[in-house]
Amino acid sequence: MARVRMRDVAEHAGVSVRTVSNVVSGYPHVSPDTRAKVQRSLDELGYRMDYLARGLRSGRTGFIALAVPYLAEPYFAELAQAVIRAAGRRGITVLVEATAGDSEVERRILDGGLTNVADGVLLSALTVPAADVGARTPDFPLVMLGEHSVGDQFPRVGIDNVAAARTAVGHLVEQGCRRIVALGQNGSENGRQRTEGYRQAMSAARVRRVNWLVVPVEDWTREQGFAAVRELLEGDGPLPDAVFAFNDALAVGALRALDASGVRVPEDVAVAGIDDIQEAAYTHPPLTSIAPDLDVIAERALALLEEQSGTSAGPGEPGAPVAAAAQEATPFRLVVRASSRWRSAGR
Repeated sequence: MARVRMRDVAEHAGVSVRTVSNVVSGYPHVSPDTRAKVQRSLDELGYRMDYLARGLRSGRTGFIALAVPYLAEPYFAELAQAVIRAAGRRGITVLVEATAGDSEVERRILDGGLTNVADGVLLSALTVPAADVGARTPDFPLVMLGEHSVGDQFPRVGIDNVAAARTAVGHLVEQGCRRIVALGQNGSENGRQRTEGYRQAMSAARVRRVNWLVVPVEDWTREQGFAAVRELLEGDGPLPDAVFAFNDALAVGALRALDASGVRVPEDVAVAGIDDIQEAAYTHPPLTSIAPDLDVIAERALALLEEQSGTSAGPGEPGAPVAAAAQEATPFRLVVRASSRWRSAGR
């Protein structure tokens, strides 16, 4: 069977070859009706982009790199899946690297360590300090994912961490909880922001300081969540009303520790987390969590990469550079499940 060409699609759709090229390359300035008509022709004719030829013409590889701290942690695995889906719709292949949160590895990536194999980089940094990066701007397409910032010169996409934590704690307060544990302070920027959100919510509710309790951990893992809550329960202090975990992995560990100690959730202690990983709907009881819109994060991050590389422009039209301080806050929502339905549990 003969290979379907752009010219074939153009004749089928009754448009120019340039219009077909604009639709295939994701050029935004195409009317919805024209885009839909061309897409129908692409689908009916079974057109497939020749990525090798496109790469030879453009000097691009057709690959982007995604660097995350851990692939074993559900949030980062689900984020990677969202990026892969969004990239696939653009005909882009994603190369994934796990940094283990190593600041040296993150710094190497910021210095262009992945650009020999990729046209652009999405980096979810965890530990590299801004002081190590300085004020330099990258000379390759780069977008930071998440809330850890290494400087405003790097475009970044993620939720408002302080607002997300404030929303979760505010929900617990609305349930009648007052002795709320903030579980997860670890010296990271994410930890500082979520602690700040906790403090803002507790202050807004005029909760007495004696009922504030910030519990540190080394890492945001199930094991650390279990150990920290188990130690808290074995102490001499009063039982908390609620645990606000800085991510869902900590929350899952907290649920296991509470269950192992005979503490009922939510009747005795309510629990809420952040990330809304798939596991959250299947814990016992199901976990209340803040859900970032990972698909929006992935789409916006790729759009910023395209703007930097010029791939969102039409043929022969250079892409506009991204403002150095582009910082995009993406949507999140509170997903309320049984772990925090305190009043309805009959307390």
